[in-house]
Formats: sequence, C-alpha cells, structure tokens
Amino acid sequence: MKILIVEDEKPLLESIWGYLTKQGFVCEEASTYFQAKNKLGDYQYDIVILDITLPDGNGLNLLHQIKLDHSDMGILIVSAKNSLDDKLKGLDLGADDYLTKPFHLAELNSRINAIVRRRNFQGQTKISFNEIEIDPASRQTNVNGKIIDLTKKEYDLLLYFITNKNRVVTKEAIAEHLWGDNMDVADNFDFIYTHIKNLRKKVEKEGGSDYLHSVYGMGYKFSEQ
Repeated sequence: MKILIVEDEKPLLESIWGYLTKQGFVCEEASTYFQAKNKLGDYQYDIVILDITLPDGNGLNLLHQIKLDHSDMGILIVSAKNSLDDKLKGLDLGADDYLTKPFHLAELNSRINAIVRRRNFQGQTKISFNEIEIDPASRQTNVNGKIIDLTKKEYDLLLYFITNKNRVVTKEAIAEHLWGDNMDVADNFDFIYTHIKNLRKKVEKEGGSDYLHSVYGMGYKFSEQ
C-alpha cells in the first residue's frame, strides 16, 4: 500500500512517515503544494494524507485536482483547523475522512485501514480470493485455512495483485507500488521476478492455485483465467 504524506510541519511529517513505514506502508513525502502536485503527476498512490494549510497553496484546491485526475485515490484530510466548514467542504470535494490535529498516530493508522477496506474491499475486515484469505489487521495470509509465512514484500505483492485482480499491472507499476521513490535506483526488475517466484511457491505449497499470469511485453494479471 503506497501513501503520499502532504504535510508542511517537518516533525509531524517525520513522525507520520516513521510510524506508517513500521506498519508496512510504502510512504513518500511532500512538504509543499507544488511538491505534492508534481508527485501526484508522476506517480500513483493508494491514499493521500493531505494537510489543508500549506505554505504555497490551499490543500482543498489540491484535493479538487486529485479527484479530477485520480478518482480512485483515497484522501484523508489532516488539519489544525477545527472548522466545520472546512470539514464539510473537504468531504463534499471527495475526501474519505477528516482528522483534526493533534491526533494519535494509531488513530491515523486505523482511519487509513478503514479507507482501504471501504474503497477496495467493500468494508470487509478480511479479504478473500477463492482459497486465499488475507487479514490486513494482523497482516496474516491463509491458503486453504493454513497460515503461510510471507515476507513483507511478498505480502504487499499478494495484496496488490488481489486489489487489482483481473487487471494487467506493469512491472513498473509493481516496482513503484512496493518501493516508492527507491525504485529509481534499481537497474532492472529481477527483484520482482524473485518475489513473484517465492510467492507462487509458498501459495502452491499449501495447495493454492497459481493465479498469476504473465502478459507478454506488459506485466502480470491476477485472475482465474
């Protein structure tokens, strides 16, 4: 799960980044309106944590643009403003939730997970695809009722494929989703092949089917056919 944190208060930005990274999210940062706008133009995110009051622009204007360009992107507004008008305007523009500063990082994490469940899995607490079941709260994966031991990247990869089931995803999109800004240092996509190979082996070991199909010249598709 890839998150863009748009926040101009550096200590808070670092705290959010550190906490969510430990929770298993891939996080990127933007401390200004224009940094955020540039990143949103270049990369795809699952969720944007958006401060309304930025030094060089209005976060609500950025929210409006996000909804025009990325209608499927989750938005969580955070702001020191405890104004009902700001909250209502943000929600009317398409934000999924609103959190007023100061807040506990654990609550922020819970709000993010709730947005993910609502947007991608119709609010389900557990995610199922035939014999595969994922529990995002515990980051536990079962195949035919048996727990399989996945690395962080293997878990993120499986969740990404199930979230995008029946769609072709490119190797570039997979790398960007799993590694964020760090993908730029990679010389090739061998690391993706390795993670996919290991994931397949672990699922099949417990009697699971191989739903991962290579699409020549494009990437991969997770589907029954």
